[in-house]
Amino acid sequence: MSDTTTDNSTQTGDDQDLGAAGSQLSTAPVEDSPSPDLPSLGVIGWARWFWRQLTSMRVALLLLLLLSLAAIPGSLIPQTGINEAQVADFRERHDVLAPVYDKLGLFNVYSSVWFSAIYILLFVSLIGCIVPRTWQFVGQLRGRPPGAPRRLTRLPAHTTWRTSADPEEVREAALALLRKRRFRAHAVGDAVAAEKGYLRELGNLAFHLALIVMLIAFAWGQLFKSEGNKIVVEGDGFSNTLTQYDDFKSGNLFTNDDLEPFSFDVEEFTGTYERTGPNRGTPRTYETEVTYTEGADGEEKNALIKVNKPLEIGDAKVYLVSHGYAPVVTVRDGKGEIVYQDAVPLLPLDNNVTSNGVVKVLDGYRNPQGKKEQLGFQAFFVPTFGGSASGTMLSQFPALDYPVLALNAYHGDLKADSGIPQSVYQMDKTKMKEFKDADGELLKKLLTPGETMTLPGGAGSITFEKDVKEWAGFQIVQEPGGGWALGGALAAIGGLAASLFVQRRRVWVRAVRGDDGVTVVEMAGLGRSESAKVPEELGDLAGTLYERAPGVPDPEPDGTPEPDGTPEPDGTPPEDPGAPGASGTTTSTDTDSQAVPAEGAEQQ
Repeated sequence: MSDTTTDNSTQTGDDQDLGAAGSQLSTAPVEDSPSPDLPSLGVIGWARWFWRQLTSMRVALLLLLLLSLAAIPGSLIPQTGINEAQVADFRERHDVLAPVYDKLGLFNVYSSVWFSAIYILLFVSLIGCIVPRTWQFVGQLRGRPPGAPRRLTRLPAHTTWRTSADPEEVREAALALLRKRRFRAHAVGDAVAAEKGYLRELGNLAFHLALIVMLIAFAWGQLFKSEGNKIVVEGDGFSNTLTQYDDFKSGNLFTNDDLEPFSFDVEEFTGTYERTGPNRGTPRTYETEVTYTEGADGEEKNALIKVNKPLEIGDAKVYLVSHGYAPVVTVRDGKGEIVYQDAVPLLPLDNNVTSNGVVKVLDGYRNPQGKKEQLGFQAFFVPTFGGSASGTMLSQFPALDYPVLALNAYHGDLKADSGIPQSVYQMDKTKMKEFKDADGELLKKLLTPGETMTLPGGAGSITFEKDVKEWAGFQIVQEPGGGWALGGALAAIGGLAASLFVQRRRVWVRAVRGDDGVTVVEMAGLGRSESAKVPEELGDLAGTLYERAPGVPDPEPDGTPEPDGTPEPDGTPPEDPGAPGASGTTTSTDTDSQAVPAEGAEQQ
């Protein structure tokens, strides 16, 4: 094997030639060298400079980092769009911080001016980065790999040998080999130029384009989203209209017409729990059977909604988020006529479903004097009572093993007609009077299913019926753009993987006839960055090409061939006379042909 040597006098021209060969391995914008005499920028110049800075990749990464940091307060500080009750509680507990947070917009981070500014700047920066790089990348795809540098032995990975095959045969074999290895290859003069690894830049562009898609999907979802909660008792139903929700919030551009038209009825809720062991009371089964219809005249369908397995109807998803009990109570007036009979959903207070709520009788009741009046009952319910020895109304297990209902009775005006919205789970007692027992205390009683509490003075009674229903809490979420966001995330992961693991590299093969009539073959490779993959790949290619164009011994200085086994110039014997080294690459030891790293080669 023989390394080619070069002349120092041609080094400057060779450097320029090598720089041209490696200058297009990336579509990153090339910065012009500064001129010693810079004119004043002016308004247009400063605007152009700002645009170039904004659309640079480093600024895009900086803005992406700032956006991530700006989202942290939204996770640590209560947000008005998520839980207004927590925000109100925070204001009461922090008199000094709350006004500061209001001025900084920390209670509504994702709609604040500063978060929106970062968001928009990042969006513009990414577009400004992608458009020119995409145009350059398309130009590279339409073009051909550049021709071989004048001195291939100056590249970091190179090899050379002599062969008896004709130069044209070597070039044809090299062209077929490189194309078989999925290189874009073509013959240029006395050499073959090939390039591979376009997926690297394509993955880079796909990653940034996917970020833009995710930003658009996120913004679209926030502007047009809706989210509401509804408690539905077994046997009852829900229609997706604004008045049906217990609470509802939406994006700034959302309208009532955007609600997905559907309705459903809750047939049965099923919940089973661990009975023994350290996980006693943990739910094992948590599911709801529903019958739903899409649109006004849709066909009825059955579905089973489980935790983390929502019912999907169009763009809407119905999640099962909570569960509780709804004791059925019957209220009668002094004449024994039923004035109220319904299942009353109560809100759980702990994991064992100790629950509380109120029973409100707003219409149809008259007191013993014949006057219209309203009744209110404060209710506490435990599905598994610990017995009178426990001394407290705390449930011992979430299942209906020993249900007990505790009631306190009031009468008067519930202020339901005041025009102020009221919670169905709380009672305004400002105009209510207590029913008194024989001792003059507040009338209260523990009831088991089937028992009745009689109101004093012939005011009526309330009965805890034997039927205890269960209710399911649903969260109905409608957030368009979710599919686009997921697709953008997957595309970003794929593009990032391609940009990290695929290397852009070029290979050149030159075959020329020497002064002694023997063909000299030179092969070299150049990558975007230092990597062991380029020498390994070049060695593999050289080994395959060597089989098609085997080497011949190098001539001695007097013109006679060296005998087999004669050491190479670097002192190591060749494995095969004239063959490439074991790795397929050699490095010249001449001072004027010293190897240059790939990054440096691109800049020369």
